[in-house]
Amino acid sequence: MNNASDRYLVPGLARGLQLLGCFTRQEPQLTGAELSRRLDVPRASVFRLLQTLEQMGFVERVSDSPNYKLSIGVLRLGFEYLASMELTEHGIPIIEGLRDQSGYSAHLVVRDGREVVFVAKAMGRQSVFHSIQVGARLPAHATVLGRLLLSNLDMAGLSQLYPEPALHAYTPKTPTTLVQLKALIDQDMANGYGISQGGFETGISTIAAPVFNDRHNVVAAVSLTVPAQQIEADQARSLVQLVQQAAAQVTQRISHLPQRGGMNVNPLPPPTP
Repeated sequence: MNNASDRYLVPGLARGLQLLGCFTRQEPQLTGAELSRRLDVPRASVFRLLQTLEQMGFVERVSDSPNYKLSIGVLRLGFEYLASMELTEHGIPIIEGLRDQSGYSAHLVVRDGREVVFVAKAMGRQSVFHSIQVGARLPAHATVLGRLLLSNLDMAGLSQLYPEPALHAYTPKTPTTLVQLKALIDQDMANGYGISQGGFETGISTIAAPVFNDRHNVVAAVSLTVPAQQIEADQARSLVQLVQQAAAQVTQRISHLPQRGGMNVNPLPPPTP
């Protein structure tokens, strides 16, 4: 035990949570033997953990194999967490209003490490976007959503988050160096919003604006997804204003800050990737 607080730890619970954390997108299925090696726990103990978690609905056996995978219980907890967040509580009616005003799907996103996570969605009239569900994740550095959410980090912070020599390129517009990424982050924050037109996925444009907490840190972003490779300048100007207004409303509700400036979107600068 390293400190006094360790005396209150429940080893079995800690092991069970560590076991759940072993399952990832890259490795959604694992055997008991593999879990035993990774946790450095006897197989018998891992078997008891798996049996308990299976009965509680957090893992399940994969048919006709020795593998286990996460079950619906984990997802249920995740959705309950999202539903309990003050951000989603205040943000959902606002993005629903944004959807009603624009006709397009509106989203509320936060950052989890190197990814952005969709925590709320108001579905628009375009069925093509039904696949973007709550809980979906996108790479932060490659999306305008992520660049807004990375704006609290300086170059040292970005270097710690992205220690690799080159960033993964999803399209020719993806920044592949931290210098390029930081320049795009600074540009979007100076504008007070960001637009990506076909920058991450062909045929889709995204308009996003930052949400601030009471310390003036960006904690979320509000976005619209438009089914077009390019948005006409007049339409873009109108949609940017709607998104900024929605983001300002969420900011005010969660932080009680006065609405920030930057609502003037004329002229419209060139879109970021």
